This record gives sequence, C-alpha cells and structure tokens, in this order.
Amino acid sequence: MNAMPAPAAVPYFCQWESAHLAGAIIRKELELADDPAWRASGARDIDEYVRWASHVCGMACLKMVLAARGGQAYPTLELVRRSLPYGAYVEEPEGGIKGLIYAPFVRYVAEVYGLQAQVRVDLPASGLPALLAQAEYFMASVHPWIRWPERQPPKKGGHLVLATRATADSVTFHNPSGEPGTQADVELPLAVFDRFFAGRGVAILAAG
Repeated sequence: MNAMPAPAAVPYFCQWESAHLAGAIIRKELELADDPAWRASGARDIDEYVRWASHVCGMACLKMVLAARGGQAYPTLELVRRSLPYGAYVEEPEGGIKGLIYAPFVRYVAEVYGLQAQVRVDLPASGLPALLAQAEYFMASVHPWIRWPERQPPKKGGHLVLATRATADSVTFHNPSGEPGTQADVELPLAVFDRFFAGRGVAILAAG
C-alpha cells in the first residue's frame, strides 16, 4: 500500500504585520502605531492599521488559505475592505468593529475567491477529526489565551485560528495572534484545545 502524500505546508501570516514582534504587541510593550511593517497590511494610513489590526484574525486565516491554494498573499486590509459590502464586519457608529460574522463571510469568499465554505456550530472538539477528514481547513473560534495553553481561559471563543488537521488525540493549527513559538503548526492535545474552543467556526471545503 502506498503511503498518503504529506499535506502541503500552509503559509503562516500573523494578524499583525511584524509577526516576530507579536509578543511585544500582546504585552503592550509595542504600540500598534509603532509596528514597523504596518504598510504591508495594505492599510491606507497608520490610523487604519491601528483600528483594524487586532480585529482581523479571520482575514489572516483567509490569507493563509488563499496563499496555500494559489500562492498569492493578499494584503490583509485589502481582504477586509473587499468583505465590507458583504457585511462580514459591522463598523459601529462609535467606532467599534463587530465581526467576523460567519454567514456574510461565507458569501464573500464564495463570490470573490471561489472558496466553498460552511458555517459550523454546536461542534464538539471530538468532532474535529471527522470534520477535517472532509474539509480542507477549519477556522475555529477559540479564546485568544490559546497562545498560553497552560492557562484556564475565562470563557471560550472570541478569536479565530486556522486548524489544518486533527486526530483523535490532537489538533494542529496556525494562530494569527500567537507569540513567536506559538504561531505556526501549533499542536495541542484535543482536550486542551477543547478548553478554548467555542464549538463553532467556518469550514473551508476541499477544492473541487
């Protein structure tokens, strides 16, 4: 019997442009306005980058998927701007940002990038191996403290990571807001992942 080929590596992108400085950004040792690579985000100015950069974990996941599929790395803020007519984010009058909103996001990626995606809810962590046997990727809603797996999060969800594979024992994912060392191809035991996982997200189906 021939062995299955190893899955192709999925490029990693941080939601902040200076991935190597993510730890300093998380610890507030570096302000977003001082991110030296902010222009690579596609932001029109530093104010746009500062406003959006901590809200674009979902678009960082999409950027990874598109780069893995076609080899093109779209600027993250370009992905955001293209999604706004679909309602993937809601810009609130007082300046807040609500999103990523799953159903509009699914319409957006289908119409603009030809990706087939499905919203999944009420999904136990134990269901991830079966899901990722069918879907190519899963944008999983987890608490952002998943970057510190030894901690007990105060709640589940609020942040998106890109799960690339799962077994009965573990989940492997890219974390757009991970500190260096907890960013790409993070593997956690399924039970640990479950502490952070909200049971919902968006499955990106395999290309037809």
